Amino acid sequence: MTYHSGFVAVVGRPNVGKSTLLNRVLGEKILIVSDKPQTTRNKIRCIFTEDNLQVVFLDTPGIHKPQHKLGEQLVQSAVSSLAEVDQAWFVVEPSGSVGTGDLHILELFPEQAHMVLVVNKADTASPAEITRTLDAYLSKYRFKAVFVVSAITGQGVDDLLAYMRLNLPEGPQYYPNDMIIDQPERFVAAEMVREKILELTRDEVPHSTAVVIETMADKGSFVHVLANIYVERESQKGIVIGKQGALLKAIGIAARRDMEALLGGQVHLELWVKVRKGWRNKVLDLKRFGYEKERR
Repeated sequence: MTYHSGFVAVVGRPNVGKSTLLNRVLGEKILIVSDKPQTTRNKIRCIFTEDNLQVVFLDTPGIHKPQHKLGEQLVQSAVSSLAEVDQAWFVVEPSGSVGTGDLHILELFPEQAHMVLVVNKADTASPAEITRTLDAYLSKYRFKAVFVVSAITGQGVDDLLAYMRLNLPEGPQYYPNDMIIDQPERFVAAEMVREKILELTRDEVPHSTAVVIETMADKGSFVHVLANIYVERESQKGIVIGKQGALLKAIGIAARRDMEALLGGQVHLELWVKVRKGWRNKVLDLKRFGYEKERR
């Protein structure tokens, strides 16, 4: 039996459900999700392995008009994925029309690209709205295939995967069978903390935070994790800590539960909030926080 493998980029505007879709495909929660845009900040490789097939998914940051150096870095990371892949899943919402942001993304793809239109959130739209959406996108680009799915319910996802399997080239196995993400545990732990910040804060605060795991040490009966949460202003620090430390405590409890599920044991999580003024526009800070420009 021949072995097939390849790379699939999952692209689209912020908050269309790219990470939720990949979590559904992988069968477990690996990537953080939020109802806030620009949740994904790194180009993360997720690995989907079967007996005679391995797919490396690239979960990319949402392509948008950047407002700062961090935003520029996120867009560069997403666009750089387009030259590396065997397929690209363009994930959109059933809005009934093609927005300017979507048009911008389509312009990044050459006509010969193996681009698949994935209309997500089908469980939230009427058949008529989905039909209008399909008509609008198909009038703008010659997609290789079209699927209507719901990452929440799983509707249409099996059909999408069946198509993917049939359209990957022969190739080697890139990662071990039991590997599902190409990032170390520290990265995943930091993302778990950041997800809870996204869930529990609002306005500009969640987008102004970065999380760095300073230590992750096995103490025998438990794992000690020390994480710094960086914000841009003193006022944001007070918001993240909350009255008498209540919000920071809630962030820590929720993140610790996820870490214990990840590591399979008890976790002692220590969180500190620090101010790093304007870090999203400082190259050295972006590098320190893991957002430096990726090498091609």
